[in-house]
Amino acid sequence: MQTRHLVTIIPCFLLLLLLLLPASQVFATSIMDSDKRTVVFSQPFKRIISLYPAHTTNLMELGLNREIIACGLNDNQLPGRPKIHFSDDPERLLALKPDLVLIRPMIHRGYPTLVRILEKNNVRVVSLQPTTKAELFDYWNALGRLTGREQEATAMIATFNKRLAAIRTSLQSVPQDKRKRVYFEAIHRQMKTFAPTSIAMFVLESAGGINVAADAKQVRETNIAAYGKERILAKADHIDLYLAQSGRMNPVSVDNIIKEPGFAAIKAVRENQVFLVDENMVSRPTMGLLDGIAFVRSLLYPDYGQEGIARL
Repeated sequence: MQTRHLVTIIPCFLLLLLLLLPASQVFATSIMDSDKRTVVFSQPFKRIISLYPAHTTNLMELGLNREIIACGLNDNQLPGRPKIHFSDDPERLLALKPDLVLIRPMIHRGYPTLVRILEKNNVRVVSLQPTTKAELFDYWNALGRLTGREQEATAMIATFNKRLAAIRTSLQSVPQDKRKRVYFEAIHRQMKTFAPTSIAMFVLESAGGINVAADAKQVRETNIAAYGKERILAKADHIDLYLAQSGRMNPVSVDNIIKEPGFAAIKAVRENQVFLVDENMVSRPTMGLLDGIAFVRSLLYPDYGQEGIARL
């Protein structure tokens, strides 16, 4: 009899406790960022500083605008917003009264004092940067949870998958024996490619390309993999197309590649199949990856129908 009363009392006590707790504690949620730190919060963040252009792009894709109160120095997506650099005096950031600062792991590693001072002043600092396709949707979902836009994040993922499926369907017209083997250059001066699990390789493979450097070893936890000229030239006759990302990370030209000593032996160089792709189209974790996939597909298979490659 006493046991039955105890069973009844405990749920009632727990219910009363929940009713007495502030709503913010009852509905607290959490995410784990890219630095493996658990971030617990009780309501969506409303005053956000974005220190990575991809964060800004994705926040805007989720429908945010006025909530983004400042951006990084090279981020021109929101004209008129204050421009912040992670090397700035932390007081400059604090003066804007943010409740959340979105960064990348490289900023956390390089500027730990900035992170410490912001957090000491009750500003949440969240480090996010997916390096694989598997992490991409988790990243978008994390942004959705941080901003109270979970439904928008879910819709964003669904749209991405729908457009990706259309591109992949268009590849059915390309016979397997016509699929092109590609060396995808990440950093020319160091002869580095992308890690097999990187987002850039996801772009290449989604476009129907075959990665000839699938045996490359990832450098630490980055999206880059060491390869070297000797290994590239060992596969010279098997490289149908040579693709290089172009931008701040790899300021290279087609001329630089074709004139690289020894590269005349590469099949793609001999057959004028050397191309550049904007690094933002293949590395930034945004919906723009679809444009990168479509662009790479058009380079690989210009003789096959391009239906499905345009953004729907």
